[in-house]
Amino acid sequence: MSEPAPPEGAGGAGAGAGVPAPGGAPVTNFDAPQMPGGRSRTRVVVGHLTLALLGLACVFPIYWLYATSLRRPNDVYEVTPLPWPLSVDSYRTAIDEVDVLRLLVNTTVVAVLTALGQLLTSLLAAYAFAAWNFPLKRVLYLAFVGSWLVPFQVAMLPNYVLLHQLGLLNTLSGVIVPNIVSGLGVLLLRQHLDSFPKELLEAARMDGRSSWSTLWMVVVPNLRAALAALGILLLVNSWNEYFWPALVLQRHNDVLQLGIRSFMSATEGDDWGPLTATAGLACLPIFVIYLLLQRHVVSGFVRSGLR
Repeated sequence: MSEPAPPEGAGGAGAGAGVPAPGGAPVTNFDAPQMPGGRSRTRVVVGHLTLALLGLACVFPIYWLYATSLRRPNDVYEVTPLPWPLSVDSYRTAIDEVDVLRLLVNTTVVAVLTALGQLLTSLLAAYAFAAWNFPLKRVLYLAFVGSWLVPFQVAMLPNYVLLHQLGLLNTLSGVIVPNIVSGLGVLLLRQHLDSFPKELLEAARMDGRSSWSTLWMVVVPNLRAALAALGILLLVNSWNEYFWPALVLQRHNDVLQLGIRSFMSATEGDDWGPLTATAGLACLPIFVIYLLLQRHVVSGFVRSGLR
């Protein structure tokens, strides 16, 4: 006769809590619950809480900027977390004191043209370094990287003298022209193009495409995420630039950052409501652009160099 089957959970894969041990005491499994990948639930919760706290620390100054700008003039120094009642008087004062619309247009033109110039020159240089072999290739690439590592103060004086000789001082062109090449852009796009399938380039050549046609019809459509991420990075850098416009535009406050400076001088730097309102208006375009293209930014940085 066959022996009776052991009780469920008595051994093998069914062993668990309540199974008698050889000494007679039941063995209870108190292991922490596990998440996929072997991570405990506690570690995951702690990690998410840490990221949430870091996110709040980054977002809070921006929130306080807009909260201060929306307080009534007499309540600017209040420390209550929620501004109530809401008021747009600070924005009205800022628009009356500073030609915000003109400054926004000028700053947008400078930032967009500078970013587009840097993006175009970076794409052309990175494509040449990745697709072709030519003499002194490594030396030229190191020169691009070195130009990014050189402090701005080193190149500031030669650029200023050159602009003076070209008659571009106190013009928006003088702010744009010296900044249309970016060593950082060449470095980042070179990393993407190094991992670009060389078979596609060879196939394009076999189809009779020129190098120019291959770049725009084959390479660029496959680099949209990387180009979007780099474009936003270059645009933010150009938008936030203060020192170089202040040096070139000595007689005029034609960009928003210099407009804020003149506004601070006019109000002796203590009218915080309009100041925060002007700063808030300066931040809005960048926030909108990032919200619209954040998917491309994340994709471009996460997939950088991975195929």
